[in-house]
Amino acid sequence: MFDQRSESMARESAQPTAVPAAADQGITALTSLLENLEEVAQSETSPRYSADSAHQNRLVQVRLGVASGLFLALRVKHAPTAAHSLRVALACSSWSLRLGLDSSQRDELEVAALLHDIGKIGVPDALLSKPGRLSKEEMAIMNRHRAHSREILSACSASSELLRIVWYAPAWFDGRRPEFDCKGEDLPLGARILSIVDAFDAMTTDHLYRRALSRERAMAELFEHAGTQFDPALVREFHGFFQANHNRLAESVTRRWLHDLMRQPKDDFWRLNHPADQDDVASVHRLFHEQLLDNMHDSVVFLDADLTIRRWNRAIEFLTGIPSTRAENQPWDPAILQVRDENFKLVTAGNCPVIQAIRSGTMASCRLYISDAKQEKVSIDAHITPVVDSEGQVHGATLLLQDASSRISLEERVQTLHERVTQDGLTRVANRAELDRVHKEWVKLHLEKGSPYSMIICDLDHFKKINDTFGHQAGDDALVTFASILKKFCRATDLVARYGGEEFVVLCPDCDNATATVRAEAIREALGARPHPTLDGKCVTASFGVTELQPGDTPETMLRRADRALLQAKDDGRNAVVQLGAGMSEGPLPRSRRRGWLAWLHHDPGQLLLSRKVITAVPLNLAVEKLRGFISDNKAEIIDISESRVTLGIDGKSDLLHRRSTDHPTAFLIELELREIIWDQPAVGESVSVRTVVHVTIRPKRHRDRRRRDSTERARRLLLGLKSYLMAQDYDHLGK
Repeated sequence: MFDQRSESMARESAQPTAVPAAADQGITALTSLLENLEEVAQSETSPRYSADSAHQNRLVQVRLGVASGLFLALRVKHAPTAAHSLRVALACSSWSLRLGLDSSQRDELEVAALLHDIGKIGVPDALLSKPGRLSKEEMAIMNRHRAHSREILSACSASSELLRIVWYAPAWFDGRRPEFDCKGEDLPLGARILSIVDAFDAMTTDHLYRRALSRERAMAELFEHAGTQFDPALVREFHGFFQANHNRLAESVTRRWLHDLMRQPKDDFWRLNHPADQDDVASVHRLFHEQLLDNMHDSVVFLDADLTIRRWNRAIEFLTGIPSTRAENQPWDPAILQVRDENFKLVTAGNCPVIQAIRSGTMASCRLYISDAKQEKVSIDAHITPVVDSEGQVHGATLLLQDASSRISLEERVQTLHERVTQDGLTRVANRAELDRVHKEWVKLHLEKGSPYSMIICDLDHFKKINDTFGHQAGDDALVTFASILKKFCRATDLVARYGGEEFVVLCPDCDNATATVRAEAIREALGARPHPTLDGKCVTASFGVTELQPGDTPETMLRRADRALLQAKDDGRNAVVQLGAGMSEGPLPRSRRRGWLAWLHHDPGQLLLSRKVITAVPLNLAVEKLRGFISDNKAEIIDISESRVTLGIDGKSDLLHRRSTDHPTAFLIELELREIIWDQPAVGESVSVRTVVHVTIRPKRHRDRRRRDSTERARRLLLGLKSYLMAQDYDHLGK
């Protein structure tokens, strides 16, 4: 995981490139310098989930003034890198506000964050867009971008501190990287802040070669390397910042960038104009095309003449498990789908029928094998049609993939069932009964497969006030609009349901925490930007809670965790997305070799079922907070607390292993002993790296339950669930 994070930071952390304008207050915003970059910005993600790029361009333009030309250069070179840089800069700015940095420090940090990866302009395109892991030689070439950044910024920056922030951001806190001449608190504060935000954003962003980590898992990684790679005190501060309402802080940063930074008249001489808007007819045509592509059962890929993927429809998302956000704007490579020919030999770029069809300008059809979302080989019929204009010039190709196997996917079966069930009469989404049925089924199914499954629970903010002010008809219209937006941003295999009143739930099979959180953010932004005629043109907002299925979960614990996230979003001021839970981060525990009644010959009355030491990278106080989530979601009873020991009671009534109505629940006692340890001796100053070790023992609460054959398996599930909440791993596996 650490290697993957380091590589993604090296490749994808790219920050928008603009010359350091912070040190020179005379360099300010150009009125419309980047206003025509919307099309380029949208290339970084699927159009369905793209952010308001015009707004982002405005932020960069105002913050950097004429220096925003460098940002334009980086965005043209590699749009995902530029998008990452802007996110990092905004996060650094809002965090520095919470830390109380003065205005000059914030200025330097903001611009350094925008520019620290400007050197990636000098990295070959093939490395920036490579879908697989980089080799050692390629990593060496990639790492040269730091020297390029230093050279570019040294030529145009008057701020030595800004240059120091950019140069020392990759340095490790413990000084183990010999190319840097300082370590610990001698490193610039801005560099230590930037390194944490840069790593966190890289880990929580989807890449073609690696799925994004959940926010909680990424936070655990930061704690894992606190004291070595990162400043441990700042990691703890960052956790507090992230737990706070960072959305509100980000809004204050936006206002500061757009309003507080003064402009100079000389910048107003420079302007890039908006490209002409498409006429209404063309917009309608595009809408028809989008609807057609997204509702096709066949997989469709559009490629341009440079073999770049321009469209990746929903059907191929379901088939391959690769979302459009990770595929679009990446170079086509048959290795992405592990394409094999009819003889089951791997297809390379040299003999790829797609590439050959584009180069020759002739149609092609063939039988191929690709890897689906479960990494199983699927037989497909591929039809490649070059896109040729009236003059015979090839502009790309359309790739149509049809499932040639006789199987019906899980997603299709669920969708067929969904179409036959009763819907909510007002919003035309699934009703509560269908939600309960499908949720229970999907929890069981995804636990068996070990695949991700996420839930988004949301409700309209201040809905009672809408009804009281504008009437119930206006409230109903708001609910219908909210439901339509939820369906628009969801896949065909997702389930959108009305949970009750103004509360809705979206079930997302084969979808992890990070992806579901991105979708919830897109829904929140779309809803907040939609005016309602029945509300006098006003917009409404909603709050969202997101979680992913964890080992040991039941339908009830998963729903309670999502609801807890929703309540936290409301406590944070509403109109926010909060994600809780680590997800399917760990496989099932190994089963005991003894099975059946013989195993119970080795259990005396009162003997424990499981005893295990686990370790989590977070300090004791944070481990206790995560334990509270486990207690709340599992409705555990706190039987005893003494010093570092906690005894919990679980009634087991909602356990998934009750397959028959005649099954009796098994109650358990869970005894926890928590202690904080120093993981490594501090290399610098007085900082320490601390972790929490938890000794877990699980035993039946009642004497008769020890004879139940499945009690050990239920105890294993409880342990897996507890480890997911704590984001812990087995202590023995670390050789301790």
